[in-house]
Amino acid sequence: MAHIYIYSPSGAVRDKAAFRRGVKRLQARGHEVEIDADALSSHQRFAGDDDTRLAAIARAAASGAQVALISRGGYGLTRLLPRLPFAELQQAVERGTQFVGLSDFTALQLALLAQNGTQTWAGPALLADFGVPEEPDEIMQDCFDDLLVGQGEGTGWRLPLSDLRAHPELSGEEGWGVEQAQLWGGNLSVLVSLLGTPYFPQIEGGILFLEDVAEHPYRIERMLTQLLHAGVLGRQKAVLLGQFNRYQLVPHDKGFKLQSVVDWLRSQLKVPVLTGLPFGHVPTKVLLPVGARLDLAVSGREAILFWD
Repeated sequence: MAHIYIYSPSGAVRDKAAFRRGVKRLQARGHEVEIDADALSSHQRFAGDDDTRLAAIARAAASGAQVALISRGGYGLTRLLPRLPFAELQQAVERGTQFVGLSDFTALQLALLAQNGTQTWAGPALLADFGVPEEPDEIMQDCFDDLLVGQGEGTGWRLPLSDLRAHPELSGEEGWGVEQAQLWGGNLSVLVSLLGTPYFPQIEGGILFLEDVAEHPYRIERMLTQLLHAGVLGRQKAVLLGQFNRYQLVPHDKGFKLQSVVDWLRSQLKVPVLTGLPFGHVPTKVLLPVGARLDLAVSGREAILFWD
């Protein structure tokens, strides 16, 4: 049984039924679920005003929980970054609290990494993953359980054939890989919003993973272009693209689609751009240790990330 602390550092929880379902599911799996006093607070579009959400983050850090899990993403963390309790959050991680989330949570994750080198986990949120009407995704739950019992040592996925055609070096008999590279990234929109600030990690020779939701491919390309021109992408050893979904193509696109963006990006970079990473605003998602050093191995269509 794990002690899980639920708090809301970003958007307000509107779907109270999903919140209750998520809590009950975690409890049904034998976990002790502690709910922050302001988890259901609301101020404009936020889960309470800035002071309220900062206090919630501080309580999560002081909770002693095994996992501090966000209720949902949305928007709101970037405006809190200068006031985050970085030392307390770092101390909480050192004591064993694992901070888990995605989407807007990327801002807190990257700020912690940039300021103190603090490791967190890109993973599920309560409402979108445990509070769904249907049964939660088995892979997501298994990965979350691995984190709780300390058994997770890596994750893998199957690359599309287009990746092998674009990167013939991946198909060699000995495969291809990267050793002890720092994994970082998260939501593309949030990550790009931190560029040029003290909260953007300066990672050399890392493995950058990206995902986004409800962003048309041309917007995705525009953000990737900004990272490219800023020299961020060229300094990495590999770029991993997760799931980009919930956008609508229009007749004006005339064949311009997400694959067009991937093809263009590959034409601009010398490092491999691998797709299909099971992470993003989708039911099936793995957990990824943001800030950890790990190995990436590719053999044919099989890609695997290994960490301690």
